Order: sequence, then C-alpha cells, then structure tokens
Amino acid sequence: MNIREEQKDLFVVPQGYYLAHCISGDYALGAGIAKQFVDVYNMRYKLHSQYPIPDGEKYAHVGKAILVDNVFNLVTKPRCFQKPTYETLYDALVDMRDYCEEYDIVKIAMPRIGCGLDRLEWDKVYDMLETVFYTTDIEILICTL
Repeated sequence: MNIREEQKDLFVVPQGYYLAHCISGDYALGAGIAKQFVDVYNMRYKLHSQYPIPDGEKYAHVGKAILVDNVFNLVTKPRCFQKPTYETLYDALVDMRDYCEEYDIVKIAMPRIGCGLDRLEWDKVYDMLETVFYTTDIEILICTL
C-alpha cells in the first residue's frame, strides 16, 4: 500500500486509475465533487439504471462501494441531507478494497473523501485508509486542489 497526496484535479489523473468518491444512498449527487461526477460521467443516471433503489425504499447500499465504469461510488450515508459516520465509510472502504483485490485494481485516485461537505476529520479518514489497505499493493492518490 502506498498513499500519497498531490495538488491535482481528480478528473485529470493518468489513465489506469480508478476514481473514488462518497455519495448518499438516494443517489442525489447534487453538491460537492459528487455533482462533478454527474457532469463528467452522467453518474446519477448510471447509478439508477445499473443499481436501482428497490421499490418502496428511499435509499440503498449504505456501506457499500458501487463500481460504475472506473468510478467507485462509496455510499456512506442514506440521504443527501444526512452526514456519514466513520463506520459507514469504513464499511464502504472495505468493500472497495475487496473489489480491488478481486479484479486486480491497483491504482485509486480520490479527494479527501468524507472531509468536504460531509465534515469527517481527514486525520481519522487517512488512518482508516492505512488500516483498510495496509496488506494490499494498491496505490492511493489523494487529489487536492
């Protein structure tokens, strides 16, 4: 495992990287970097069409990593107006790690996940990344602007 931080636009990382960001289980993607994933990847449509929310439910997949194209959508909270917990972020990171190991994904780029509008503390999130990915050969690039 190698974690490094660079001042770089997440959307211009070199080919070969999978991207990761946090979303809500209602697939709102209406603010922060999630909105950019809608603009660049049409992510809201792809999520609804490939991973539909069950009938009668308001949200789905909390604590899971949903892979669409080369993007891991980490579902860290049920609804867009709520805040995530460290537990749901941890669960989603473990799910992403498991995907990476199963499909030989070795490069992930992400912002300081959970630390913008979601207000988690970066030091705690960084420690969590180290814990979850410690035994892997995955390179994690943290992009900041």
